[in-house]
Amino acid sequence: MSNNLVSLNQKFSIFECYESKVRSYCRDFPVKIHRAKGSVIHSVENHSYVDFFSGAGALNYGHNCEPLKKKLMAYLDDDGVTHSLDFYTEAKEDFIKTFQDKILKPRSMRYKVQFTGPTGTNAVEAALKLARKVTKRTNVIAFSNAFHGMSLGSLAATTNPKKRQGAGVSLGGVTFMPYERYLGEHYDSLDFIDRMLKPGGGIEAPAAFLIETIQGEGGLRCVSANWLQRLQALAREHGALLIIDDIQSGCGRSGRFFSFEEMDVTPDIVCMSKSLSGYGLPFSMNLINPDYDIWEPGEHNGTFRGNNLAFVTAKAAVEEFWSEPAFEQALQQKIGYLHVRLEALAERTREFVPEAQFLGRGFMCGISVGREEIASKISQAAFSAGLIVETCGVHGQVVKLLPSLTIELDILAQGLDILEAAFDQVVGFNSYYEEKTA
Repeated sequence: MSNNLVSLNQKFSIFECYESKVRSYCRDFPVKIHRAKGSVIHSVENHSYVDFFSGAGALNYGHNCEPLKKKLMAYLDDDGVTHSLDFYTEAKEDFIKTFQDKILKPRSMRYKVQFTGPTGTNAVEAALKLARKVTKRTNVIAFSNAFHGMSLGSLAATTNPKKRQGAGVSLGGVTFMPYERYLGEHYDSLDFIDRMLKPGGGIEAPAAFLIETIQGEGGLRCVSANWLQRLQALAREHGALLIIDDIQSGCGRSGRFFSFEEMDVTPDIVCMSKSLSGYGLPFSMNLINPDYDIWEPGEHNGTFRGNNLAFVTAKAAVEEFWSEPAFEQALQQKIGYLHVRLEALAERTREFVPEAQFLGRGFMCGISVGREEIASKISQAAFSAGLIVETCGVHGQVVKLLPSLTIELDILAQGLDILEAAFDQVVGFNSYYEEKTA
């Protein structure tokens, strides 16, 4: 065992001895975090890291966002109720009213809200159950490279082989179809799906189509507005519901509050979680077409669906960031800056990695470098230089950026400088020259 590995094992001995081997992120980023503010994380050794990970998209407004923190502390100081199942509370009432007035009504959206269990997979599970109850069908159509969660129902709609293997049982009730451009730029996957759903195609009529408009774990592929509109029409034709999983791509991550805004679609169910609380507090909910809210009381529940601390910070996030257009305007400017730099980096990288390409939308984007080995080395080189950035894709081939929406431009630029240096170190001119002269 190398001296570095021995020292790491000693440094994290409590975790090594007593925490399950299932842990993952800490293996890629072996640092003990002490504190964090905004888009910067500090270790116990007082090393600083620019955060392009944002809690896997659960911290869209950064760490310890001050306006949210103040509201949360005031609520706790007043002995506000923290846990309430689905009792009526002021915190829940305030959130529902604010969300309706500031998010749904300005977008001409008409939805009931269902508070599910605390995580994204709970929201997906509830959506699948409701779609099957509404349509009295069992089959759900999901898409290639999809990721919808780790509990059995949502895992059945997830394609990653390693994740599915962990289930230990057969995963059924889902038919996978090709995502837009999965079979090539000129292949019409929706025409294929339509043909397969006709008599003789052999596929049961679906209860729902379940889709991510931006595939977070699946490699940052996106659907176009036209394709999504056609999918909605196909769902209507076949009597199926359209469920959009906006768990990672929602709450502003795409550049708009919902990832499907300006796409002229009206999903029947929208699954939300991740940054819904705005503070990293567990909180998930589904937006449901009122015509399909046919649940019986208690038919779907969860002990922690009444997280009032999350209601407080979620309301504060909507009021602070989504009540005036200035926030979205500033966000669009930062998105433009980020995309210009990433597209230039991808173009430069193609000199050494021909398959390199920019992928994604908004502040949910990155660069595919073709192979897991390369992406992982870039992530590790960036981490060594003070940047936390993850990888994604079925083969781990994409360097994925999830900066906070509130990141200061100078910190965004600093992180991108580190990322560019990591690319140059692993696949750029310096690496190429070293290989040729070795």
